[in-house]
Amino acid sequence: MSDWPSVGVVIPTHNRPQQVREALRSVLTQFYPGRIEAVVVFDRAKPDEELVSEGDRPVRVVKNDRTPGLSGARNTGITALETELIAFLDDDDEWLPGKLAAQVAALGTEAEMCTAAIEVDYRGRRNPRLAGQATVRHADLLRSRMMMLHSSTFLFRRSALMGGLGLVAEDAPGSQNEDWDMLLRAARRRPIAHVDTPYALINWAGSHFETRWDTKISSLRWILDRHPEIHGSPEGAARVYGQIACWHAAIGDRREALRWAMRATRANPGEPRAAVAAAAAAGIVGVPTVMSALHRRGRGL
Repeated sequence: MSDWPSVGVVIPTHNRPQQVREALRSVLTQFYPGRIEAVVVFDRAKPDEELVSEGDRPVRVVKNDRTPGLSGARNTGITALETELIAFLDDDDEWLPGKLAAQVAALGTEAEMCTAAIEVDYRGRRNPRLAGQATVRHADLLRSRMMMLHSSTFLFRRSALMGGLGLVAEDAPGSQNEDWDMLLRAARRRPIAHVDTPYALINWAGSHFETRWDTKISSLRWILDRHPEIHGSPEGAARVYGQIACWHAAIGDRREALRWAMRATRANPGEPRAAVAAAAAAGIVGVPTVMSALHRRGRGL
């Protein structure tokens, strides 16, 4: 009998038949002494029964029976599993070799959640994103979203998800920023363990969410309402205000773009997103152009 805890992997998917197979393969080929089982959750799509397999690393397919979208699909997978640990993987991402064993070791006996660094793939160009630390605290996440803490690296104790931490927020607009919300909630309870080695390959090209500007605005307003302490962190508040300004500029709402840009500057005069939003509102540069340039360096706006 292995001393390593059992791990259930939740892979939500929506119309990505080839990519979900690659994601699943990266799970099933992990060198991990404990039991692994995967649940592929089909969101607004018919489950592909060809993915089902038995054996030491079984794979099940289920249909999202909760709120349509990523959050509901993840929660469907969580509640379908009874493993000691739960991990997330998006259908367009992949785990790199050694990911699971390293994270389970780092989780230890005290932490409820563990993350890992990532490697961003944007149109064939890869860039590592590291946190530079082994522990992530609540104050860290108020100052910054810390984009290297990607949901495809999330590993939880199931008892926390089904208990005090709770499931993924299904009221997040468009299932966006639900991952930051989860990080903030987890870090408020206990420090998050982090493995600062890139153990997941994150595909930034072709994201379902990349240009949904209205949803980006509403989800950031949602996170500010849900975690008002962000307003108390000058760097964190300015970052969010600057992003909202950029998304308003992207939809052509110049007045709101400038209003939020000014708010970002008041919170932190050095916030670069305020300048981007002002330039975009003036028609000097387009927000998608700036995003593309940043993505090539493994960065986001």
